[in-house]
Amino acid sequence: MSVAANKENLSFEAEVNQLLHLMIHSLYSNKEIFLRELISNAADACDKLRFEALANDQLMEGDSELQIQVDYDKEARTVTVRDNGIGMSRDEVIQNIGTIAKSGTAEFLKQLSGDQVKDSHLIGQFGVGFYSSFIVAERVEIRTRRAGLPPEEGVHWESTGEAGYELETIDRAERGTEIILHLRKDEDEFLDNWRLRNIISKYSDHVPVPIKMRKLDDKGEKTEEWETVNKANALWTLPKKDISEEEYKEFYKHVAHDFEDPLAWTHNRVEGKLEYTSLLYIPSRAPFDLYEPKQSHGIKLYVQRVFIMDDTEHLMPRYLRFVRGVIDSNDLPLNVSREILQSNKIIDSMRSGSVKKILGLLESIAKNDPEKYAKFWTEFGKVLKEGPVEDMNNQEQILKLLRFASTHNDSDEQTVTLEDYIGRMKEGQEKIYYITADSYNAALHSPHLEIFKKKGIEVLLMFDRVDEWMMGHVQEFAGKPFQSVAKGDLDLGKVETDAQEEAIEKEDKKAAKKILEQIKTTLGEQVEDVRLSERLTESPSCIVLNEHDMALYMQQLLKQAGQEMPSSKPILEINPSHPIIKRMEEETDDERFAEWSRLLLDQAILSEGGQLEDPASFVRRMNDIMLTLSK
Repeated sequence: MSVAANKENLSFEAEVNQLLHLMIHSLYSNKEIFLRELISNAADACDKLRFEALANDQLMEGDSELQIQVDYDKEARTVTVRDNGIGMSRDEVIQNIGTIAKSGTAEFLKQLSGDQVKDSHLIGQFGVGFYSSFIVAERVEIRTRRAGLPPEEGVHWESTGEAGYELETIDRAERGTEIILHLRKDEDEFLDNWRLRNIISKYSDHVPVPIKMRKLDDKGEKTEEWETVNKANALWTLPKKDISEEEYKEFYKHVAHDFEDPLAWTHNRVEGKLEYTSLLYIPSRAPFDLYEPKQSHGIKLYVQRVFIMDDTEHLMPRYLRFVRGVIDSNDLPLNVSREILQSNKIIDSMRSGSVKKILGLLESIAKNDPEKYAKFWTEFGKVLKEGPVEDMNNQEQILKLLRFASTHNDSDEQTVTLEDYIGRMKEGQEKIYYITADSYNAALHSPHLEIFKKKGIEVLLMFDRVDEWMMGHVQEFAGKPFQSVAKGDLDLGKVETDAQEEAIEKEDKKAAKKILEQIKTTLGEQVEDVRLSERLTESPSCIVLNEHDMALYMQQLLKQAGQEMPSSKPILEINPSHPIIKRMEEETDDERFAEWSRLLLDQAILSEGGQLEDPASFVRRMNDIMLTLSK
């Protein structure tokens, strides 16, 4: 196929068109960021080539001095960023540039608020930094060739950021990528040598690849000689005292491809039997792909300052997948592979040490800056709740970091720690009581809380999807066992009970023995048992699950997701002192008694977030009762 036959005009996806429209109309509050994004992408390309060349040194093509060049042409009104990194093939250009093949793009567009300053912060989270070029450029060209491919398989991409783009196969002797920005009329500031150098110094000084610009002569004119304009030091290798707070922040933006400052970071050098350096960051905002199986931009692994790979699975556990940064080992071989990482003691030791540093950092923030920790919890709390299950070795430490809503506060804000709860436990209370539900209001108004509210016993209100799963694997904290108020037998420990109330309850239970048998006979196989409740003070009935059963609302969610659930029958508890139960005791019509019994069960299931098998019959029963009462 000839070169000419390989020239195509292709259209952008609809979502890309929307995105480019936003870019072109200055979504960014700071236009100069485009250069940082292009340099970061170029540095990644150099890192990837260095790694692939470990297995195939032919990819270097005789040029092992990796570098990034930034150039400008006042007459042509162009700014050029080029690298001699891995480059792209034709298919890779289509995949990485011509489209945004990410599920997060639609989500990104949904989250836009219309406030340009606020919206600009979203861009970094969605991995679309290249498109920032169109803020300052009316036309963008890319010339690239993937390392290892012949010169005749070079690719030329060009677009004005409107309807689509032009793709052409070209001859290109050099490997790597060259991006040429044809600037808009009002962007002359970026055609100035010192302006470009200043941007590089501000944002990309510690990119560990030399960034070069042409030297100027005595008259301020460009020469043919190139000079490095960044420090090109691996920031993490420098002593902490030599690194400013601003440099830490800018390096984070480079390594994480984020536009916001990090929330916090920890920089550590470990020496002894094992030698490695880690620089780990906690972002200010959750990335869009936090809950996706595969993520981009996690922990970068270096060996003796040589980039090896992006990896979160082995260097950081799933519950800390939001952590960004670098780990540089002196002990791993340069040819380490993902397969080797799976069973490598050095990796295990670095991972363990890094986890402890992050958990220690979070503990410090929680203790010294509650407002900052509250911000962290809002963004990453649900993910951290996966920790007590995934990381048994650090379970107690992770549990200390968790936050919950509770009946102690009249708010759905998750601010209560387990230590707070234990400090407020009633005299004689031996357990940490909690309830899980699919919403705050469902938890707060659950009939299971009635006896606890009456006795002034605090209950943790858990309404995140992860809570039910987490509590199925957590047994205790600080020697205090957890107890769901909606499962198993009720045990209030040695909490005192009013003697007069206790006497009344005994009488009610004694008198209710007959009605229990009637309801149980009526409901038959629908329930495992019918028993008197020690939980209820206001409601007529509630559903109680066996201790190891999953909450009804969660069972329903899993069924809707197509998962098979083991069949289990609920226990129906009734409140013998409730007027409805008293009225049922007097009922002589067996059919009406049966209707009331089924109604007690149905409303108890609904209050627990379950779903009725026959909702139409429930509505009919309710209508019949309302008609009867209205006569």
